[in-house]
Amino acid sequence: MKIHEFYILRCIQIAQNGLGTTAPNPMVGAVIVHENKIIGEGYTSPYGGPHAEVNAINAVADKNLLVNATIYVTLEPCSHHGKTPPCADLIIKHKIKNVVVGLLDPHEKVAGQGIQKLKDAGCTVTVGVLENECREHHKRFLTFQEKNRPYIILKWAETADGFIAPELALRTKEKQPFWITNTYSRQLVHQWRAEEQAILVGTHTVLADNPKLDVRSWTGKNPTRIILDRNLKINTTFHVVDKSIKTIIFTEILEESRYQSEVIYIPIDFKKNIASQICTALYLQNIQSVIIEGGLQTLQTFIAENLWDEARIFKGNSLFKRGVKAPIIATRTLKETRNIEKDILNLYYND
Repeated sequence: MKIHEFYILRCIQIAQNGLGTTAPNPMVGAVIVHENKIIGEGYTSPYGGPHAEVNAINAVADKNLLVNATIYVTLEPCSHHGKTPPCADLIIKHKIKNVVVGLLDPHEKVAGQGIQKLKDAGCTVTVGVLENECREHHKRFLTFQEKNRPYIILKWAETADGFIAPELALRTKEKQPFWITNTYSRQLVHQWRAEEQAILVGTHTVLADNPKLDVRSWTGKNPTRIILDRNLKINTTFHVVDKSIKTIIFTEILEESRYQSEVIYIPIDFKKNIASQICTALYLQNIQSVIIEGGLQTLQTFIAENLWDEARIFKGNSLFKRGVKAPIIATRTLKETRNIEKDILNLYYND
């Protein structure tokens, strides 16, 4: 492995520590090397805090070494003032001569300007080291910037015979989830929720399961809850409108007197492309990623409009024989298969 690739891989590795906390900022990793030794490293702080380059420079004990050091970053250093000053300016201030960048930042306020600023200041800049790996790492941010929509993850659990929900006769009178997977798989789902900005479900899922859509089995920030409720059937007895978590409801009801306080209502036309309208609205809400957990109609809507990036599908070992059949995805690439005790998890990418 070439030396630049080695350190960019380390940047990607430490940047993962920011997953679920940095958005809408990208989760960047930065490593500073002096004479083949790492003297400082950092990753993007939770939104509003210092960027990766700042944290890496602050971690260097002897700042005099920076003049002869190389800084590695997964994404082009920013060149504009936001909640924090430009990282390119900080690199120039400390006279770091060599900068190695994995990927250009497509954000309109950066888009090569950070690289140009560094070059104009006399820095030697190398761009495109492990670019594909950096694109994969920054997939949420890049999808948001390049496609003007959130990164979309489909998730469901299905039985060995291909059902995602049982027939009504198998359910209890109390509205609660009907589990197909084991405890460890369910905990993994809560980890995923903590990693994404939002979670989306349809009306039928709420009415049948009364889910909380939180991360109670993991440590992290609860995602914004997004609910499809065309006719406002979901009343205050359901967890999703308990106002404990930021909640957005898509509806076609324009009568605001039926809206609940502290809940965001966004009207859309349910007779047209629903998934496209939701993606546009979430983009305007600055939501970069969403995990869609059901139900069948909601999942199939996004599949039909080809608005999804990943599918995470659990297969349990139980049999329902009758019930709601699992969604169907025609074109997909299997990325990975995991065994979680007796559950099987298949991870797919959209072709």
